Amino acid sequence: MQLRFLMPEPYILNMSEKKPFVLRIDPEKLKALEKWAADEFRSTNGQIEYILDQALRKSGRWKVREKPDENITTGL
Repeated sequence: MQLRFLMPEPYILNMSEKKPFVLRIDPEKLKALEKWAADEFRSTNGQIEYILDQALRKSGRWKVREKPDENITTGL
């Protein structure tokens, strides 16, 4: 017998959800960032995430998580 815990939809947390964050930035920097994002076909938010990701990896503060090998069978 398998038991399942039922929770109302709003209470189920999705691990891929992102946490909102307020950023105060100089208007000229924002303008340059928006231009850069547009040049690379990203949203401004996506560009900020990309820059932060690159900086964290370069500094060794963020390790890339390896994806499981999709070719390995699980025996299911």
